Amino acid sequence: MRHAPAFLAPLILAAAAAQAQAPAAPAAPASPSAPKLDQRLSTTPSRIVPIDRIVAVVNDEVVTQNDLNERVALVANQLRKGGAQVPPQDALQRQILERMINDLVQVQMAKETGIRVDDATLDRTIGRIAQENNLSMGDFRLALEKDGVNYTRFRDDIRSEILLARLREREIDNTLVVTDAEVETELLREAREKTTDAEFRLSHVLVMVPAQATPDQIEVRRRRALAALSELRKGTNFAQVAAQFSDAPDALQGGNLGWRPSARLPSLFLEAIEKLQPGEVSNIVRSPNGFHIVKLLEKRGKAATAGIQQSRVRHILVRSKEGVTDTEIRERLARLRERATTGTDFGELARVNSEDSSAAKGGDLGWVAPGDTVPEFERAMNALAAGEISQPVQTPFGWHLIQVQERRSDELSEDRKKLAARQAIRARKGDEAYADWLRQARDRAFVENRLDDR
Repeated sequence: MRHAPAFLAPLILAAAAAQAQAPAAPAAPASPSAPKLDQRLSTTPSRIVPIDRIVAVVNDEVVTQNDLNERVALVANQLRKGGAQVPPQDALQRQILERMINDLVQVQMAKETGIRVDDATLDRTIGRIAQENNLSMGDFRLALEKDGVNYTRFRDDIRSEILLARLREREIDNTLVVTDAEVETELLREAREKTTDAEFRLSHVLVMVPAQATPDQIEVRRRRALAALSELRKGTNFAQVAAQFSDAPDALQGGNLGWRPSARLPSLFLEAIEKLQPGEVSNIVRSPNGFHIVKLLEKRGKAATAGIQQSRVRHILVRSKEGVTDTEIRERLARLRERATTGTDFGELARVNSEDSSAAKGGDLGWVAPGDTVPEFERAMNALAAGEISQPVQTPFGWHLIQVQERRSDELSEDRKKLAARQAIRARKGDEAYADWLRQARDRAFVENRLDDR
């Protein structure tokens, strides 16, 4: 997320990913983009005014110094509020400009290939973000303004986030194939290395190498990685080094990768960290995308024999539709909830009112395991006690009432193990394919970085 307060970023990314699953609207208005190059040069002022310098050209659009300054000020403010050290101004400018360029390349590609985000989808996404923060829309706008975030610009940024999520889904996620042989190999590797119970909290630095780099270009990037490693060996804070040297999207978050199960990590990373103690930093790791430095922050294990919690669930779904507001849907579900909690059978209410295919079965979804449902549904389900009915919950499919009937702990079946392995392989391949795709998309675009021009 690029203009919202830092505490909202995970929710915005999750909402964007969820909305990417919805079909793109064919004729919705696109969000405002960077100005066309000829627009910035065509105005003849009647008086002398300061010229807004161009700091980057991306195909036929530009990024100006004012654009960059606004973004830098917002990010610096977010870092300070989060208690993080703000990188030197020149390093911060370079990092943010690179991210703006990469985002603009992708947004242009999305629009050129017909991906659109309509206002109804955008409103639902922003409403979900406000709901996740337990704020009304009015209070949510006030919170944004308090953090110095313009609401119109915020909407534009969320629209772009959804565009990028849909672009990734089409270009990467929908093309991934995980074979049965890959799943079997992964299960054998886990059994041999006993890594199924291992999770690692990591940070990293990535010095990216262009797709068709010359030997001289590769050497320049290698030296940059060596300079980053040298700073780390001298004891410089890892987050500061990441902000200054890394080309990864998470550079300004200190290169933080969070907790990753071993199955989600590339073998190159696993080999780099296998002998590290928490707090230690790896040597430089070369991959097709560039040069990496990995820091192991923590390692933890999970009992290999531990069962998984399953919930027997039923629900009532009312889909969002034209002419019916979210408020009206919530009020309708609230009335149904009142009836269910005062004696009316939930299953009968589901049969009559639910718009899901499970309505014929009284809304029964059977036994649901972690990962079986979308995150919004799973979070609400996990917060319920057995027999309890949720308040109205919004997901990409519409609005739900959820009832947990009972819970059990069950051993992980072979089918579940295979499914988990398949999902881990898919996620790993997706991360690698996206990084490679973005690198090639950037190389194909006309990009001129003028930040150092004076």
